Amino acid sequence: MNNENKSIHEFDFNLICEYFSSMKRQGPGSTESTIKALSFIDSLTESSKIADLGCGTGEQSMVLAQHTPCQITGIDIFSQFIDLYNRNAAKINVEQRVKGITGSMDNLFFGEEELDLIWSEGSIYNIGFINGINYWKRFLKEGSYLAISEASWFTEERPDEINEFWLEAYPEIDTISNKIMQLQHAGYTPIAHFILPENCWIENFYILQEKAQQSFLAKYPNNEAALKLIEYQKNEAVLYNKYKKFYGYVFYIAKKESPQVNYLEMK
Repeated sequence: MNNENKSIHEFDFNLICEYFSSMKRQGPGSTESTIKALSFIDSLTESSKIADLGCGTGEQSMVLAQHTPCQITGIDIFSQFIDLYNRNAAKINVEQRVKGITGSMDNLFFGEEELDLIWSEGSIYNIGFINGINYWKRFLKEGSYLAISEASWFTEERPDEINEFWLEAYPEIDTISNKIMQLQHAGYTPIAHFILPENCWIENFYILQEKAQQSFLAKYPNNEAALKLIEYQKNEAVLYNKYKKFYGYVFYIAKKESPQVNYLEMK
């Protein structure tokens, strides 16, 4: 396998954690997109419980905390991310109701039907979309919500170069219509979906990495694993700019219920 098609999971986890912990976001997204997704979710109160799974350092959790009165628990496998998550909560004085805990999204400690909302931005791929939405459902109350952003194809066909890259990196990438069908098959009612704008990738993720890459290479000038990690990230950015009309992140909002509701496709 050449490095261009190497999966991010094949790099040293400690290096990945150190690299991404230096950035505000660990994946594409924006405050505006988080707020937009939240706008489709109702009935959240001070007693409502939100789990942010694969929370990273918590940028989106802090947005949720500033726009809801809920109790929020962030879960991430990297303790370094969680340390920063809890510091970020303290900075905006929400640490009494926002707490990060080191753990795995495929081994949750919540009780059945305990949660009012499961949030996950760009991280469900770690355990697979279908596996994640099915496993997480048991922790949601009837009538509660799932909000996730997920890599998705915008077209039925695409150039071989980007198709091969993503099938190697994340075989479960699929079209928007198929993702919605998978949610329905798992027992959710789709509420809305929308494509994250390009600035979520470019300004809020790839450009932010440029400074991190300089610092990282200065610290590890002769570390082959570090060099390959940077090479992978740079190649991913090149591919996105070249093929962004074919794929991106899509926010999916769904409800654990069976009644018919009006479904919204947001442009």
